[in-house]
Amino acid sequence: MEEHKKEISKKDVEELIIETIKTVFDPEIPVDIYEMGLIYEINVDDDFNAEVVMTLTSPSCPVAETMPEEVKQKVEAMWSVKSATVNLVWEPTWTKDMMSEEALLELGFM
Repeated sequence: MEEHKKEISKKDVEELIIETIKTVFDPEIPVDIYEMGLIYEINVDDDFNAEVVMTLTSPSCPVAETMPEEVKQKVEAMWSVKSATVNLVWEPTWTKDMMSEEALLELGFM
């Protein structure tokens, strides 16, 4: 495992984390949380510890307890990540303007 880490850059790991996060879906919306604009930041330090800063569509979202934990578990399970933390934030407030064009098309907003 250590040999791989020397060959991979932090940018590569960030891209792999994005691909992993794209496997997480809000159960009520057929779009992954990355395309929904719920991921605000992905930070990887020199030791390949990852921090994901994310929000939810609303504080009363039914998956408020489980979705951040699902993100943490999936990112932490990656071979290229030493540890993962997820920080759930409410500022800035999520709006549909944060959605990707792909998400807007999928949900019929375009």
